Amino acid sequence: MTDTIALKATGLYKVFGKHADSAVRKLQDGATREQLGGATTAAVIDASFEVKRGEIFVVMGLSGSGKSTLIRTLNGLQPATAGTVEIGADNITGAAPKRLRDIRRKRMSMVFQHFALLPHRTVLDNVAYGLEIQGMPRAEREEKARKVTEVVGLGGWEDKHPSELSGGMQQRVGLARALAADTEILLMDEAFSALDPLIRREMQEQLLELQATLGKTIIFITHDLNEAMFLGDRIAVMRDGRIVQIGTPEDILTNPANDYVEQFVQDVDRTRVLTAESVMRKPRAVVHLTAGPHGALKAMRDEQMSGVYVIKRDRTLIGWVSDRACLDLVRNGDRNLESIVQSDHGAVSSDTALSELFIPSLESALPLGVVDAKNRLIGVVPRVTLLATLGGEPDAAREASPDRDPIPSHVVDKALEVAIESGALKVEEVD
Repeated sequence: MTDTIALKATGLYKVFGKHADSAVRKLQDGATREQLGGATTAAVIDASFEVKRGEIFVVMGLSGSGKSTLIRTLNGLQPATAGTVEIGADNITGAAPKRLRDIRRKRMSMVFQHFALLPHRTVLDNVAYGLEIQGMPRAEREEKARKVTEVVGLGGWEDKHPSELSGGMQQRVGLARALAADTEILLMDEAFSALDPLIRREMQEQLLELQATLGKTIIFITHDLNEAMFLGDRIAVMRDGRIVQIGTPEDILTNPANDYVEQFVQDVDRTRVLTAESVMRKPRAVVHLTAGPHGALKAMRDEQMSGVYVIKRDRTLIGWVSDRACLDLVRNGDRNLESIVQSDHGAVSSDTALSELFIPSLESALPLGVVDAKNRLIGVVPRVTLLATLGGEPDAAREASPDRDPIPSHVVDKALEVAIESGALKVEEVD
């Protein structure tokens, strides 16, 4: 992903009803939605944000928050009452209808909640429809449509009609049609909300797989917070027409901007959002290979640990040594740690989800090591920190350390419950 801005919205308002311009002025002067009166509805209020090229930008909110109106304002289906929308350096606000149609065909395509397929057309013809509108010759558009149909997993279904497909397959057709248009920006309005939960998750995963290959700029609308957290590089949270917070999933989960966002995220499965990097602490029980057994034992004593990690000068993780093995070296007069270094350190990468840390943490003799892409030790996750975070008490996680009081039993119980529900731990392993 680059930092190039694909789309920029500045001071967007969308007001329905009479005297819309007057309503915008009132809102700019501090009036609330409710103070505008029953004949006027402010669906979007002063929305400003930038979408980077190649990112998935999720707009999330409850019904009535204004998210669907916002996305329709971005492509001109609902003309903005005030404010601007720029695609790259091109300001499309107030563009003539012909120009807007051209923009939708070539620069910004859309996937709808209810598929919007043409029932009398085959899968292939539905996928190729946008290309037909663009005037592409039949042979060329069918060839392109076949390739995209294959990409979304519908190879062999090209001659079927929508009525012969499941809901998930129909949505794949809608996605393929948008991808075939090969536009810069893909708008997805509640695209998966009409699907059964299992199919919905499958489509989410496929979208991420496609994004890894195609690198599209995607603006995705949803009311489902877990979906937003799973898909979004960044998330904009809307309430009553206003954007109340924009941030990464981790930002929103760990630093909610206000009580509304905090309440909104309280039931999120944080084990699938937070990563090892989110909760790791600075590694302290660490020695260089040249430290020898005496140096290793001193580090263990200082940190009240029964083992330490062994690293190279550039912090590359080699393994770990135990107190007993070091004592044996001292008794034998050996000063070389290399012979007792155990390479089964079980360290995890920094982007590993919390849901995948539980078992490695239980199996590790030391706080779980966290390494970067070059296998350098950048942090550790103490078991108590993991338990506190899984239990939904980040304050307890920050305070947890070997020289403080243990985490309360109710936090541990909650953490175990979360771990079992997420599949990270089996009941028999707890017993």
